[in-house]
Amino acid sequence: MTLPPTTPQARPARDAGGTPTAVDGAAEAAPARRRRARRVPLPPPPRPTALVEGAARLRAALRTEPGRLRVIGGLLAVLLLAFGAVTAWQVSSRIDTATAVREESQPLSADAAALYRSLADANTTAAVGFLAGDDGARPARDRYEDDIRDATHRLLEATAHAAGGSEDARRQLTVLAEHLPVYTGLVEAARANDRQGYPLGGAYLRYADARMQDQLLPAAERLHALEHGRLHEELAGARARPWAALTCGVLVLGVLGWSQYRHYRRTNRVLDPALLAATAITGLLLGWLAVAHTLSAAPLATAERTGTRSLELLTEIHTESLQARGDESLALVARGAGTSFNDSYRARMATVLGPPGEPGGLVARAGAAAGDDTGRALLRTAAEHAEEWRERNAAAMAAEDSGAYEEAVERVTGGPGSTGESFDRLDAALEAALHHERQRFAAAVDTGRARLEGLPQGAFVLAGGAAGAALLGIGRRLSEYR
Repeated sequence: MTLPPTTPQARPARDAGGTPTAVDGAAEAAPARRRRARRVPLPPPPRPTALVEGAARLRAALRTEPGRLRVIGGLLAVLLLAFGAVTAWQVSSRIDTATAVREESQPLSADAAALYRSLADANTTAAVGFLAGDDGARPARDRYEDDIRDATHRLLEATAHAAGGSEDARRQLTVLAEHLPVYTGLVEAARANDRQGYPLGGAYLRYADARMQDQLLPAAERLHALEHGRLHEELAGARARPWAALTCGVLVLGVLGWSQYRHYRRTNRVLDPALLAATAITGLLLGWLAVAHTLSAAPLATAERTGTRSLELLTEIHTESLQARGDESLALVARGAGTSFNDSYRARMATVLGPPGEPGGLVARAGAAAGDDTGRALLRTAAEHAEEWRERNAAAMAAEDSGAYEEAVERVTGGPGSTGESFDRLDAALEAALHHERQRFAAAVDTGRARLEGLPQGAFVLAGGAAGAALLGIGRRLSEYR
């Protein structure tokens, strides 16, 4: 069998020693070069972030004196402008708070106190009118209706301002809105039964009094306490020391001093007029801030310490005396069964004046809290009328105990020489004292607020001028390196 011829494989040429020749080596390297040429180039390394680049530039700048000066100039400008902004912000905040105290918090607190007094006076007047009978009922009824209208008006105003108030305040307003119509209905039922000669009228009046004492007056008292607490908080905020602005001012002065000391150590120049001007302006603004706040805080502290305390005590005296007048009348309405009302009257008068023969009580405390002689004189007058009332009440109750009921009623509801006359005098003296203390309080708040006026605008102007002076001073040093 004949095999096909085979083609001999090419063999690399070799020299006599068996090493491939140069031509054949180049032929083997060519494919390797082609493979390397076909490779994809590597991507460039990622670019550093702006923060990294900025830090690198800052490090580079800090290695040169011009770079350091630029950084110091920028730092001084930022700190000075921040000092002006913080000062303007904190002072403006205190001015706004003092304005809110003057125009909102104190009037709302006064309205809440007036609401309480209107309710207490309405309850007292209803009892007095019931006791006076047909002959004296008309004036008492007119006063009662005025009190109810005033209480309703103040309740509506308080409800309108309650949107931004606390949940507790809204709850008290709801109680007042729900129970006031029930109270007036009970009073009308008492009058209707009395006109027809039914003894049930006295029972209805006692139910009305219980509704007033258990529901309406506690809610009004709680509402007044909430508004009074808000007043105290805002007064404290108005006179709070502006620590952030003061700290920022001291820091800026420290940095300005350090920059000038550094400049002196490097150049042997004692003063830089522009930096010195920036330091003086900063010191002026810091001093203005400290002095203005000190002068403003003094009258605001007086308003909080004496004004609000005196108003609080006067309001308490007024309400205690109104309720004592109601107890006095209900003791006679009960016709021999009014021991509890007599005891309540004596307890309330002891709260107002102190025990018989022992001066003290709320009147003495209010006199100590009064800020001037006029206020103390009005309280002495009130104390005299209250003491006269207590003496006349003792005579009226003695007449009732002896069986002279008509005489006792006359001593309580009659004209000259009656307890009603003494109560009216006491009520007028307390109203005058309240009006006087409100005027003093308003004047103190206005004074404190006025002493801060102009400082926010001045802070921006002075801080801007100081920043410009600091940049000018640093710029002059930079010009020496050009």
